[in-house]
Amino acid sequence: MPATGLDVIGVGNAIVDVIAHADDAFLAAHAIAKGGMTLIDGAAARSIYEAMAPGVEISGGSAANTIACLASLGGRGGFIGKVADDTLGEFFRHDLRAAGVEFDTAPLAGGPATARSLINVSADAQRSMSTFLGAATELGAADVDERQVARAAITYFEGYLFEMPRAREAFVKACRIAAAAGRKTAITLSDSALVDRQHTAFVEFIGAHVDILLANEAEANTLFESDRFETIAERARALCPLTAVTRSEKGSLLIPRGGDVVEIAAVKPERLVDTTGAGDAYAAGLLFGLARGFDLARCGALASLAAAEVIGHFGARPEKKLDGLAREAGIL
Repeated sequence: MPATGLDVIGVGNAIVDVIAHADDAFLAAHAIAKGGMTLIDGAAARSIYEAMAPGVEISGGSAANTIACLASLGGRGGFIGKVADDTLGEFFRHDLRAAGVEFDTAPLAGGPATARSLINVSADAQRSMSTFLGAATELGAADVDERQVARAAITYFEGYLFEMPRAREAFVKACRIAAAAGRKTAITLSDSALVDRQHTAFVEFIGAHVDILLANEAEANTLFESDRFETIAERARALCPLTAVTRSEKGSLLIPRGGDVVEIAAVKPERLVDTTGAGDAYAAGLLFGLARGFDLARCGALASLAAAEVIGHFGARPEKKLDGLAREAGIL
């Protein structure tokens, strides 16, 4: 891409992660399911947030994490997502921009507060998440900047938003802009239960608009209605020009429409701490490589390296610069 262009622009939920330590008594007092993720309303979000112990705040959301990882690889990234005109919204904007990401979506005024995931970590390392989606659900077609999307080699969609009609309109608008500009589009399926609920709509959207599909095994099995690899590969080729299927410690598979499957080995971290964000980081490496014109094997190697870094510590953002790690590994 030229200096004024973007490698990838992500479209997704704009969420602030608030992480603090808590004991089981705190979880019980606030009816928080230990080790799980529960959607909550604004009142519960305010109550839990005010009662939490001192902790750390970091901008989150699946696609935002991917774009932050892409920036750590040395890529030029942008993000489209909705925050409110409030303190956490300003924090999200500053945090993402400080990571080197272009984020200019206008904040929501007069609506729900900025989305937040209140993550209480207990002594046994269990992460109990209470998530308020708030302003993130208000993303719509008007938030898609035509010039910004046209500057990006790849526009990347977070599947979690697909179920929201306004956001789906934004996806379609961005796809049409990208196609008119000769750019590519990508989507991550995000959740197998979501794929099951929206199966027909996902198949239609991907077949009509998507160049690069990312899924884990469970999501791929659900979308392609099979757990047989041969069937998945056949249906993937028919649906999309390139499909990536991640398989945790077994690595990943890249399935191009017109070529052989490329097997990518997993990179083993020094220690496995927290798998949160592994798929987001994998997407960053894959999409960065594709935007820069790397071959599939090299793209997959970058993806595996990025995923290994984030699962070696708490949190979904890299602690070490990914471009430096990639250079040390001889990938960049």
